[in-house]
Amino acid sequence: AVAPPTLNPDGRLSFEPGSKVVRLPYINYLRELGSTFLNTYTNSPICCPSRAAMWSGQYVHLSQSWNNYKCLDANSTTWMDLLERNGYRTKMLGKLDYTSGSHSVSNRVEAWTRDVQFLLRQEGRPVVQLIGNMSTRRIMEKDWKNTDKAAQWIRQTAAISNEPFALYLGLNLPHPYRTESLGPTAGGSTFRSSPYWLTKVSPELVSVPKWLPMAAMHPVDYYSTFTKNCSSDFTEEEIKNIRTFYFAMCAEADAMLGQVISALREKGLLANTVLIFTADHGELAMEHRQFYKMSMFEGSSRVPLLIMGPGLKSGLQVHQLVSLVDLYPTVLGRKEEKPVLSLANKMAKNILLLFLSFNKFVSLLHHLYVFQSLHSLVYLVSYQ
Repeated sequence: AVAPPTLNPDGRLSFEPGSKVVRLPYINYLRELGSTFLNTYTNSPICCPSRAAMWSGQYVHLSQSWNNYKCLDANSTTWMDLLERNGYRTKMLGKLDYTSGSHSVSNRVEAWTRDVQFLLRQEGRPVVQLIGNMSTRRIMEKDWKNTDKAAQWIRQTAAISNEPFALYLGLNLPHPYRTESLGPTAGGSTFRSSPYWLTKVSPELVSVPKWLPMAAMHPVDYYSTFTKNCSSDFTEEEIKNIRTFYFAMCAEADAMLGQVISALREKGLLANTVLIFTADHGELAMEHRQFYKMSMFEGSSRVPLLIMGPGLKSGLQVHQLVSLVDLYPTVLGRKEEKPVLSLANKMAKNILLLFLSFNKFVSLLHHLYVFQSLHSLVYLVSYQ
C-alpha cells in the first residue's frame, strides 16, 4: 500500500471552485479516478497533535496531545506498526512529527499564555520571496530529496518484493519557509516560489479576503493576529501576493505526488495500490487577518482527503463529515479491538499515504459507500 505525501493545503483546493485557482494535475487525477471527501477536518489544527490523531486513531483529548511539545510517546503503536507486524514491508519518509519533545519547550509554555497581558513570542511578518527563473522547479529541496527516495524505494524495493507494502511520504510543503533573517528559531513566515510555479496560478481568481476591524475581533482572534505579526497594515497587493505564492507552493507539492504516481505506474503497481492524499492542517493564507494554522477557521482546520485504488468508486464526492482520526480504523479495518486484514489486503496489495504539512486540498476515507465491495469505513464515527 502506498500512502501519498502529506501536506497542508486546505481541502477547498481539491474541488470547485477552489480547484480552478491553481493547476494541480495529479490531485485532479486522484479526484477523477478516486473518491474526494469534501468535508475533511483535522482533529487539531497544528502539526504534532494532528499527526498524533492520524497515526494513533485517538482524539487529542484521549492521547493528551495538547500542543507541538506534548504528543504521543515514542513507543506508541501506530497503524503502520500494525501493518508491519501483519506482513507488510513498510517505509516512512519525510516529515513525521507526532511524538513528544520534537519541538522546543517554548511550544509547551506558549499553550498556556493566551490570557496574560504580554507576548511570549511573535512570528515574523508574512512575506513572499521570488527565486530563480522559469527553469527553477525544485525549490523545497528537502521534500524533493524525500520524494526521490520514495520513488527509488518503489522501483528498487517494493517492485521486487513478494510482500505487500505500505509507504508513507510526509512533505513539509506547502508550509511557509523559515524567515532566515529572524534567526534559527524563527517560525515559518516566508512564502517562497519561482516564476515557473507561479504560472500554475490564475491570478485573476486569487481573492483578497475581507477583514474585521481589530476592535471588532474576538479576543482569541485578536491575540492570534498579533502573535502572527499581522496586526499592522497590509496592502491588497501584499495580501494577494502571499496567497498567490501559497498556491504556487501547492503546485510544487502536487508535482511531488506526480513523481510517486509515475514510479508506481512504471513498475506496474498503480493498479494494485490504494493511494491516500491528505494533510495535517490547512493554511489561512491571510484569511481572518492571519496566516499559518492554529485556528478553527476553515482555512486552518479543513484538509484534503482523496483516496484512489482498486475497489474504490471513481469521481465520487463524499459530503459526510470525516476527520484524520478515521484513517486508523479505515486502513486497518478494525472493529472494536479485533484487528482484521487491512484495507489493502481486501482491495489491493499495497497502500501509499502522501501527507502534506499545511495545505488546502481535500479529505480522507470515511463513508460507507466509498467502496463498491467493502464497508470498513462504517467504523469511523464510533471508533474511540
